[in-house]
Amino acid sequence: MTFDPQLAILISVAMHVTWNLIARHQPAAALPLWWVLLAHLLLLAPWGFWSLLTRVDWNPDLLLLLATSALANSLYFLGLHHAYRRASAALVYPLVRSSPLLIALWSLLLLDERLSGTAWLGIGISVAGLLVMARSADAGEGQGALPWAFLAMFATSVYSMSDKEAVQHLPDMGSVIGFISVGYLLSWLTITMLLRKEAGRWWPEANIGLGPMVIGGLCVGLAYALVVYAMRSLPSAVVVAFSNTGIVIAALISIFWFQEFTAWKSRLIGSVVILVGILCLKLA
Repeated sequence: MTFDPQLAILISVAMHVTWNLIARHQPAAALPLWWVLLAHLLLLAPWGFWSLLTRVDWNPDLLLLLATSALANSLYFLGLHHAYRRASAALVYPLVRSSPLLIALWSLLLLDERLSGTAWLGIGISVAGLLVMARSADAGEGQGALPWAFLAMFATSVYSMSDKEAVQHLPDMGSVIGFISVGYLLSWLTITMLLRKEAGRWWPEANIGLGPMVIGGLCVGLAYALVVYAMRSLPSAVVVAFSNTGIVIAALISIFWFQEFTAWKSRLIGSVVILVGILCLKLA
């Protein structure tokens, strides 16, 4: 299957927005991420694992990249889990999604992946917009959440770099899905063990319903697979920055459709700044 990388990012953004709209209407006790990761593992992972086993020429470098991505994915979800227990998504998620600047830096230092000055400017502006969005949270929030949010951001930068290198060894979309499914499996097991430790349960106390579970599972898995696929021909920092368009769309929908006006000015200003940064990237 062949996609134009920008088309892949566009479809990924649409799926990302869909998943966010589903998650925002689920009770926190349901732990929606647990259910959608499970759905991904049931619906998409079997195809992905088969493709990974039968269509990939394995070598030690790819095995190391797989282990790095899987462990970083687990750290990402661990950081998110603890950050969301201490602060709202309005603070945590924009901070976590500020990773493109760190990804660009690591890519330059470790992979010699060079960006133009305009691309650096665009990434910097978009990250500034995310920080403006994060300020829409309550002023008293965040002290205990910040270390966990930064852990999730750091983990994002790690698995983005390893995924960028790994995708060159993955011949089709099935093998890409298989690659990320290894990380999702480890992440789901991590969340399950946290549930067992903290609540004495092997699954959340509430469920999200079959429809949201299936749609969310398909969106979460395919959206990131398309992001990784786009990294085949575009710098990883640029791809992740472009994918943050989904945050802008979700914010605008929440303001103008759902009429959620809490700190709407900060969210709107942040959205405009992010879009300016993305426009700079488009022109780079």
